[in-house]
Amino acid sequence: MSSTSIISGTHIGWWCPEPGNPEDNSRTLYDALRKPSWPIYVIEKNGSPSVFQSGAVQVGMNIPDKQEGYPLLAYVPPLLPEFLGDSVFKKAHGLRYPLVAGAMANGITSVEILEAMGRSGMIGFFGAGGLTIEQIEAAIRRVKKTMEGLPYGFNLIHSPYNPSLESETVDLYLRHGIRRVSAAAFMDLTLPLIHYRLKGIHRENDGRVVCPNHVIAKVSRVEVARKFLSPPPRKIISALLERNLITHEEAALAPFVPVADDLTAEADSGGHTDNRPAISLLPTMLALRDEISERFEYSRPICIGLAGGIATPASVAGAFAMGASYVLTGSVNQACIESGTSDTVRKMLAEADQADCTMAPSADMFEMGVKLQVLKRGTMFPQRAAKLHELYSQYQSLEDLPSDQKQILERTIFKKSLNEEWEQTGLFFQERDPSQLSKAASDPRHKMALVFRSYLGQSSLWAKTGNPERVIDYQIWCGPAIGAFNEWVRGSFLEQRENRKIETVSMNLLLGAAVMMRSSWLTAQGIAISPEEGRFNPLPLDELYNMIK
Repeated sequence: MSSTSIISGTHIGWWCPEPGNPEDNSRTLYDALRKPSWPIYVIEKNGSPSVFQSGAVQVGMNIPDKQEGYPLLAYVPPLLPEFLGDSVFKKAHGLRYPLVAGAMANGITSVEILEAMGRSGMIGFFGAGGLTIEQIEAAIRRVKKTMEGLPYGFNLIHSPYNPSLESETVDLYLRHGIRRVSAAAFMDLTLPLIHYRLKGIHRENDGRVVCPNHVIAKVSRVEVARKFLSPPPRKIISALLERNLITHEEAALAPFVPVADDLTAEADSGGHTDNRPAISLLPTMLALRDEISERFEYSRPICIGLAGGIATPASVAGAFAMGASYVLTGSVNQACIESGTSDTVRKMLAEADQADCTMAPSADMFEMGVKLQVLKRGTMFPQRAAKLHELYSQYQSLEDLPSDQKQILERTIFKKSLNEEWEQTGLFFQERDPSQLSKAASDPRHKMALVFRSYLGQSSLWAKTGNPERVIDYQIWCGPAIGAFNEWVRGSFLEQRENRKIETVSMNLLLGAAVMMRSSWLTAQGIAISPEEGRFNPLPLDELYNMIK
């Protein structure tokens, strides 16, 4: 461990020891950085720097009696993890820490994750995407029993090919009083989304307009963000009124609020993503927020968070340094023991590097050519999904497929005849969305799309359940963040996947970010920080909480 050294000898004030606190009570810079609840004073004593965490300081050079103290070279204030982020966001959602566990579909962001996050002063959003209404309702009933008084939310994913599911999900949330949703994969605003947002909006006695239902949008495109940051469109408000889904009072108050209370700028992430670079995306979203907020003069500031690549203390510190109100994790959560996926998937994620991800066609927006980011190491899913979309683009029906291609599909991908696969697909849509079958009866290409989508849909369920016969076909949503996380924890107790608890991972990210931010503040004041001093290695949860007492 290197000793503290000075890059710049500029004095910023004077330091004196407190009465009863000896002048030789100095610390190493390494230890001082790991006591975030105490300030750090770097002073010049006997021609060399010393580090203290107590004493009295006076900033400025005009001190009457300089002989009573020592020159102050640098100072950083306490920085606990709960000081990070925006207090508006934390207060609005009842949080201690500005960290959100994003809603990974198929219940991968599980009830267990919501419970662990809520108990630790953070928040998680249940991964409702891809689940039936019955499965979502079961999760709601459990959460309402186990998390009374704790913060949580549920996912509301855009369903362009099944709009009735989106409506039914909103009706379910309104019926059960779910007050927070994470709106994801929206390309445009929809009637169910605005219905959820406006239902129950009212004016308090003091004149404030209050929306009981909170929307946190997750977007990567400026044109979509602009819609979420603006008030609800009049066209949709009129449609809601015509259907008696909102009252005239609720419609009249709509222009006073944005569609989303908060917005997560989604950079290069797992699942649906546009692979946007975080370093340019977040400042753009912040500027857009400022522009629209000034125009509409909202009473409550809109908070902008960052997702995509949030996997190390450095990425968390960078997000907050750029102005993020909060950070949202995803890929790293799937590798935690509380996630609703299989241990086989957790093992595969624990072995992944940053380059082990690729883009593949998505099941829910297959016909549109929309892609999502998945793990490519240890699975053939990306190549096989791409092959299916290539055939869909070239041919008009299953009957048009060349015989050799049919044989390849039946032997390697479906492991049954295409006719058998269609029968199974028909049973699925008969239960989920019968209108798809009617459309397939008159449109052979749509029938082909449904069959191909069946593989994409089942592949994520094979991964979730850990089907041993289908490991090569696992669809595992993740971004490069998982590789960065694995590199950071290598050699520590978190390298073993059985130690990856969501609270432990989250608190390490937050506390590590606080240490790194204080290190950078010292560097900016001319204090040289060695790599060992500035690095934060993962610690068990009890040691983390001891550090912030």
